[in-house]
Amino acid sequence: MNWSVSIRQFEGYLQLEKSLSPNSVEAYVRDIGKLRQYLELSKLAANPEQVTTRILRDFLSWLGELGMSATSQARTLSGIKAFYDFLIMEDLLTIDPTDTLEAPKIGRKLPDTLAYEEIVQLLDSVDLSTPEGTRNRAILEVLYSSGLRVSELTELRLSNLYADQGFVRVTGKGNKERLVPIGRDALKHLGFYLSGIRAHLDIQPGHEDVVFLNKRGSKLSRVMIFNIIKDLASKAGVRKTISPHTFRHSFATHLIEGGADLRAVQEMLGHESITTTEIYTHLDRDYLRQVITEFHPRS
Repeated sequence: MNWSVSIRQFEGYLQLEKSLSPNSVEAYVRDIGKLRQYLELSKLAANPEQVTTRILRDFLSWLGELGMSATSQARTLSGIKAFYDFLIMEDLLTIDPTDTLEAPKIGRKLPDTLAYEEIVQLLDSVDLSTPEGTRNRAILEVLYSSGLRVSELTELRLSNLYADQGFVRVTGKGNKERLVPIGRDALKHLGFYLSGIRAHLDIQPGHEDVVFLNKRGSKLSRVMIFNIIKDLASKAGVRKTISPHTFRHSFATHLIEGGADLRAVQEMLGHESITTTEIYTHLDRDYLRQVITEFHPRS
């Protein structure tokens, strides 16, 4: 058994049997390519059936030495595991070297958040006497009110605003749509922007349905949103390094701290897996621990 033939068969399996996208297939092949590169650099003339668990452990250590994060190492190992699962399934191998191999421990970094007072501080720093200020206040209100990703904000459409029902329709990762509630303050400032500023812009062809536009009537870029928030943070005296994602994290954290159901937050954020949403519960647990320490008679 040689690498080229095995990988070609695996590609065919992923395309025809698993119906994966070309990008996903390419990612799996790239994972196996890293292992082949390691074997060549280490002068280990090992075909797929000659790869041992020990070799794979050394391979993961090598990836770590190259500076690859634990998350990326785990992703690479996942691709290699899928490859060996395929070889076992096809009776091309009888022993799976990945069977007892554990993925690197992935430490979950708690996202940076803003306290509600800092959110208000930022909102109050916006100069509403200018067209850009009116737009920027609406942008911040929508980010914090609905927890949108920056790409979802820049792609937000007028045809997906349901102000009467208090919802916006959002197209997230993988072109998946979801309905997200939008608060009264966000709707109020969005209305000020749409009627008072956007209605008077000379809108460029192809951007007629886009909500947030620059002064030339074109869609705002992600970079522009980052710069707007960075400048406002500096003006407001907020010392934290923040981005549009900070508003998303703050939205989720403040909901959970207030007692919101975790699965409801998952739905609003558009997370595929509940475990992604669960990183926000660490703040809530800290708060609960504080309550126990302060009020429980046997703490």
